[in-house]
Amino acid sequence: MSVNTKEYRIDSRKSVELDSWPTRYEGRLGKEEGLETLAELILRLQRLQALLYADGSKSLLVVLQAMDAAGKDSTIRNVFGPINPQGCKVVSFKGPNSTELLHDFLWRVHQNVPRRGHIGVFNRSHYEDVLIARVKQLVPKDLIKKRYEHINNFESLLHDEGTRVVKFFLHISKDYQKEQLQERLDTPEKLWKFSPQDIPERIHWDEYQKAFELAFEKCSTSEAPWYIVPAERKWFRNLLVTKVLVETLESMNLRYPEVKFDPKEVRIP
Repeated sequence: MSVNTKEYRIDSRKSVELDSWPTRYEGRLGKEEGLETLAELILRLQRLQALLYADGSKSLLVVLQAMDAAGKDSTIRNVFGPINPQGCKVVSFKGPNSTELLHDFLWRVHQNVPRRGHIGVFNRSHYEDVLIARVKQLVPKDLIKKRYEHINNFESLLHDEGTRVVKFFLHISKDYQKEQLQERLDTPEKLWKFSPQDIPERIHWDEYQKAFELAFEKCSTSEAPWYIVPAERKWFRNLLVTKVLVETLESMNLRYPEVKFDPKEVRIP
């Protein structure tokens, strides 16, 4: 059974209400069939990554955003772990350091955009500057409004220069987040992932949801679309993300370089 990725792509002409988007896949596709499909998609992704590298004229930037404990690290491990690490770089964005604060908010981001032939993955991204910055009121509201336009212009620039941008929001419920945080507390090998700061952040859940909705409405474009991924069934989360990546790479008109010799005339001694 095929998954229609367009169902999860945000229509920029419509407002976004996250409560109306599912956090758990409940469709007809079963887990066993889904895992088989995922394995096939991973093989296609591996071949397309090799083609992207050989072509050398374009790149792919993948943005992952989510509430805490939604599975960003797990998604990266399962989707990008099987591909060639020579052509893939993951960048995790934390709070800006003292040097980064002396520059515009996109300065540190632009430095980490993937070079031609490569896939780049942002674990959190420039969207933190219209998410946490909005919720925590770190900058004036008028500046937040301008940043949406700055982000669109930045992503349009990347697109024009050969970098395709695709963005995923791993969508979970507040109850699911509580379960995941409790599992971290109860599991010794996962305890390091837990931060006491995760608890007060839950108080701002509704504010974060609103901040995400505004970012999606203002920054989901044809050049850099947002997808809302129901993330509470991990196998489907991985399948949907992988399928979108495969479809994106297949649409990039990648080609192997032309060789300047006749292979039939080559004799290897």
